[in-house]
Amino acid sequence: MKILFHPNTCFHFCKSYIFVDEEEMLTMGKDPQQKKVLNNLQSEDSLLVIKTIKELRETGNSSYIPVLIELLHSTDNPEIKQKIIRLLGELKYSDAIPRIVDAIQDKKYASELKELVSVCWENGLDFSQYLSLFVDLVIESEFMVAFEAFTVIENMSGKIDDAYKAEQVEKIRAAMETASAEKMSLLEDLEKIIPEIREQTEQQF
Repeated sequence: MKILFHPNTCFHFCKSYIFVDEEEMLTMGKDPQQKKVLNNLQSEDSLLVIKTIKELRETGNSSYIPVLIELLHSTDNPEIKQKIIRLLGELKYSDAIPRIVDAIQDKKYASELKELVSVCWENGLDFSQYLSLFVDLVIESEFMVAFEAFTVIENMSGKIDDAYKAEQVEKIRAAMETASAEKMSLLEDLEKIIPEIREQTEQQF
């Protein structure tokens, strides 16, 4: 994936810059409505930013997710942060999944990790193909992030290969040897939960 620094995507009110997928940015730049949305999101007027986020909850698409996550990271405005987290927690389109996962794996967003992980169970999307990622987060992250990752797995449904699930259980058992008492409870529960993950019965769009 090529990453482009776009000179017109500075959030002036927080003195930061957005780095997004080159192809998507070029596509957005050609569409007047999408260009307007991007301009509104980078406005110095926080009320306009909040209004635009609210509109995206109704009319937006997943291509805005990297921009919104960058704004979540960059802004100091608590209401803007809250609106973005709420939007991410209400997503219902499966093409949002890899975009959120990319952000979770990006160390740049370490300070937003708890919120990014929590939206994965709040929005109810199928993150089952990323089971290993969430197991690693339970094992390696501080407790509040680990608890959110545990909750994602606890609510997970999807087609997962039995051998893959067994591999994750072995990883958990190995982690138990050095886990804190606080983490041990999560790991013991995961050891039982993961083999019982079932394929979802309702199709997601």
